[in-house]
Amino acid sequence: MSDSEDGGSAEGSTLRNWLTGWRVYLQLADRLRDRITTGLYPAGSYLPSEASLSQEFRVARNTVRRALRVLVEENLVASVRSKGHLVLREEVRHLDREYLYQAIAAELREQIESGRLPPAGKVTSERDLRLHYAASRTTVRQALQVLESDGLIVAVHGKGRFVRPDGEARP
Repeated sequence: MSDSEDGGSAEGSTLRNWLTGWRVYLQLADRLRDRITTGLYPAGSYLPSEASLSQEFRVARNTVRRALRVLVEENLVASVRSKGHLVLREEVRHLDREYLYQAIAAELREQIESGRLPPAGKVTSERDLRLHYAASRTTVRQALQVLESDGLIVAVHGKGRFVRPDGEARP
């Protein structure tokens, strides 16, 4: 067997990235999943661009998009507009995406009640919460609205959201 047949040459190692056959996007999703779970793409990092993945695996860009959609549905990555696909932290992967706003609200509530977010303390910004949970702006705002409705935080126009100071009457 020659080097090119067993993948020993540079050309052979490139050929191993080729994906062929039926439902190639699932094969690509498997390869990317393996890279995530082995730490090649660690939590908090972004996957290579669609164009890069398309070129590396010699597949159409739509195939890459379909593979990425599979990983998004599995909560391994989140699509971040204008940035790419963010590899999620282990604890975020297990959250139920349908009710993510409730999980965010529950975690913030726990921080307030435990004192980690002190009275009159500034609540983490919407942007930082979106990145931390890989959530949409709407989802984060839903979570914050729950806390506002419960009287735990107040919004100050142009300043952000703050934990309600002690002694202040709740609505």
